[in-house]
Amino acid sequence: MEPEAVGFRGGFPEPEGVAEAYDRGDARRAVEAYRFFYPVVSMEGILRGTRAAGAVDNESAPLLLARPHHVGFTLNSDTPYLGAALDLGLSGPLVVEVPPGPVVGLVDDHYHRWLVDLGLPGRGAGRGDRVLLLPPGHREPPEAESAGYEVVRCGTWHVLCVLRALPLGGDVARANRLLTAVRVYPLGRREDPPRFEVVNRDDTPMDTTPLAWEDNLEYWRVLHRVIGAEPPAEEHRPMLGTLAELGIEAGRRFAPEARMERILTEAARQGRDGLLVSAFASRRPDRTVWPDRAWEWAGLRPENGAFERAGSLDVEARDRWFAQAIVASPAMFRRERGAGSLYWLGLRDGTGAYLDGGRTYRLRVPLPVPRTLFWSLTAYDAATRSEVPADQGQAALRSLFDDLEPAGAAHVDLYLGPAAPPAGAGRWIQTVPGRGWFAYFRIYGPDDAAFDGRWRPGDFEALD
Repeated sequence: MEPEAVGFRGGFPEPEGVAEAYDRGDARRAVEAYRFFYPVVSMEGILRGTRAAGAVDNESAPLLLARPHHVGFTLNSDTPYLGAALDLGLSGPLVVEVPPGPVVGLVDDHYHRWLVDLGLPGRGAGRGDRVLLLPPGHREPPEAESAGYEVVRCGTWHVLCVLRALPLGGDVARANRLLTAVRVYPLGRREDPPRFEVVNRDDTPMDTTPLAWEDNLEYWRVLHRVIGAEPPAEEHRPMLGTLAELGIEAGRRFAPEARMERILTEAARQGRDGLLVSAFASRRPDRTVWPDRAWEWAGLRPENGAFERAGSLDVEARDRWFAQAIVASPAMFRRERGAGSLYWLGLRDGTGAYLDGGRTYRLRVPLPVPRTLFWSLTAYDAATRSEVPADQGQAALRSLFDDLEPAGAAHVDLYLGPAAPPAGAGRWIQTVPGRGWFAYFRIYGPDDAAFDGRWRPGDFEALD
């Protein structure tokens, strides 16, 4: 039923319609604020999950090759990860040193905004990085230039540094050694830097998502804590004003009365649902990779890592990305030969139906795959946007580690379903009946044919 319009008499609203108008207005504001600030709450999930795994800000970080027991939005087991939660309020100016080698990474602030690329896509181009992170409002120290630091001004006190080492030739141990060589220390301790400890968490469950909060009132409590702990961002001012109208404001106790609690709880549910629609049922024509395939681009803004387009912020592309993934940088989305990695999203089979964990599918991949490094296919649970949690305990097929490129073959068939197929069991990912799933096809160091249409994988084909 459509809500009744507010009645007016003599140009003034009639009393009996005012309360309903406020409810409708507050509900609209809350849903828009939810979607706008979702990346902020997602980043808080990463920072909290990192600390819950035993990491200490500025002192230690977990190292892991992601598996289904590592719950995190579209993490993958192609490369080991290091994720460090950093607190510039504790340290003052903070140095991050990345060793030479095949490492890719970035630093994002607490608002999930990109600050700097590291490793191969960074200024050092794989020859090593020495980055100086300056806290909000901090002046560049005079020794920074002479010492050769890349100076990065941070808009928040808390930031996240994420690094991945490419296990070239399948050598995970070497990749891990690269990440354990990362150094983090206060600039004031540069002559005698403290040890930065890297702790292996391959076998330890972790959850770095906001799943526990994203559809309920706790979402707003988490957001309130973040905006109270960080300087306001200029580009957030209009939406911070919206939050203030909803009773969510830095320096002000968050204690919604029953009416507002009901509105905010419903807005969290509606906001979450809207994000998942953007992610999994997009109506954007630019989502399609090829006109004769169901594959979509995971990221819709290839020109930058801030979702900016000429004259405005692409809010739909931003919603779509952060509903299913984390962190963003120009290098991640660039659609250029040999530039980083390429991400394609598979949600549907060749008939247009969503992928079903109770059915068996075949994916035919033409060989050779146009890459200079390696390629992979990873399956994710649609509800958690994390690796499919089947009994098999793996959610990926990777050219570095699995037999995916038979000598002389024109193609390779990959299988996904609840039971191993009669043939191709070594090229199978187990899925869970009753749960939808989606896949990312990744190419590291993509070649021209991956972009110009000369090469394209088949669609998922249901075999039952």
